[in-house]
Amino acid sequence: MGAMVVAVSSNGTYSFTKPNRPSIRLLSGLGVEGDVHAGVTVKHRFRMAKDPSQVNLRQVHLIQEELFEELRGAGFTVAAGELGENVTTRGIDLLGLPAGTLLRLGDEAVVELTGLRNPCAQIDTYQKGLLKQVVGRGDGGAVTHRAGVMSVVREGGSVRPGDSVVAELPDGPHRPLRIV
Repeated sequence: MGAMVVAVSSNGTYSFTKPNRPSIRLLSGLGVEGDVHAGVTVKHRFRMAKDPSQVNLRQVHLIQEELFEELRGAGFTVAAGELGENVTTRGIDLLGLPAGTLLRLGDEAVVELTGLRNPCAQIDTYQKGLLKQVVGRGDGGAVTHRAGVMSVVREGGSVRPGDSVVAELPDGPHRPLRIV
């Protein structure tokens, strides 16, 4: 079985979590239709306060469901949409993909990976100690971020649970994902 979408989520108001939906519609260059983070310029509150004219590289947030299983093993209960992601996947190592990777979600939608999500302290308000689980130290002491990846919409379309996820790697030397 190949990689797939297991859940889609959106919220029209600022909230840490996003309710699951039967489907979401991605709008080219904007993000998830009706989602508070959709737009050409940044919609994240902290980033807007610094510079509201920044290009929005965080239109669609994706997390791999396998992270939730790891968190359960550490005593946390997290389900799709509860970390604020729009698309929850299974069967693809999102964190291991290079910047610029195109993800085909279902028959129509295409997103381009722009970077890693850097979760804020709100995550510990949601469940105490959760931040340490998704941001930590890897081999050699380097900081690791496991709270998903961010992307921009290159081709719009509907996305729903059960849709396939197909990765197309960029040409040339691959650049690792960095915080956006």
